[in-house]
Amino acid sequence: MERQWGVVPRETLGAEDGIDFLRGIMEGRHPSPPIAGLMGMELAEVGPDRAVFAGTPRFDHANPIGSIHAGFAATLLDSAVACAVHSLLKAGQGYTTVELKINLVRAVMENTGPVRAEGRVLHLGRQIGTAEGQLRDEEGRLYAHATTTCLIFPI
Repeated sequence: MERQWGVVPRETLGAEDGIDFLRGIMEGRHPSPPIAGLMGMELAEVGPDRAVFAGTPRFDHANPIGSIHAGFAATLLDSAVACAVHSLLKAGQGYTTVELKINLVRAVMENTGPVRAEGRVLHLGRQIGTAEGQLRDEEGRLYAHATTTCLIFPI
């Protein structure tokens, strides 16, 4: 099946709980977000309170000094931690990131190979959700870690 790219209508977002919506992206029932195509990443796994995004750094992610731009790690981690929160939302709820903090602990290079950002929920309340995540390579080496705060609201 060929992947479809697009933005999901608000009515669709409000009709499913978070985990079913995210599974719909993985299964092709919903389009993948355009940022995923731009960054060469995909939602690889999702479960209650957990989301994993995978991607492989490439030349067009490089900064002027030859390492991969921090935005690559930040985008994978932002997606993982925010979608972890999304996985626990009820139908009719939405969210937005209000804070993202990232620590880069090792340079990502073009030859790093595939990396995975795994996000896990720390807290989910009525209006605020928090999560943490780690970006690791196939050997388990840590490249970055992040935390997020998400605002939860009715759609």
